[in-house]
Amino acid sequence: MSDVTRGKDPLAIGLGALACGVGLGGGTIIAALLVVQELQRRLDPTSYRQAAADPLVLGLLAGIAVGAAFGWRKSRALENIWQRGVIAVLATVGALLLGFLAAPVHRLAGLWGLPVWGLASLALGVTGGRWATRGSRPHPLAPSPHGGEGERG
Repeated sequence: MSDVTRGKDPLAIGLGALACGVGLGGGTIIAALLVVQELQRRLDPTSYRQAAADPLVLGLLAGIAVGAAFGWRKSRALENIWQRGVIAVLATVGALLLGFLAAPVHRLAGLWGLPVWGLASLALGVTGGRWATRGSRPHPLAPSPHGGEGERG
């Protein structure tokens, strides 16, 4: 084990970064769906068809970018660049899945289903980010690279 990763938890870093990218990317897509839903309520059907496609496509692209960026950024403590890339790609796919699952949630839960799903997605992202950050710190009781016992404090 190298000195760089000594005491770090690569599993927590990877899963936390994945959850962060999925949650925040999915939250971005769901925010775009909420904008489209509001446009649908306020505009008449002819002008809605012209205006609703742009926020949906932009939100989908933004969700993909946010998922990949946060998956990549939160996994920076991992040495292996391939693992970071896989985490970023899986975070993007997970964000798309959360966005697509918003349709049945909205259908089943009604008016409040989509905002609640969006908040749950954002909560997943924040929790995952904290998990990745905590996993990237050396454990206080981990053995020191200079020998001896871990720091206690």
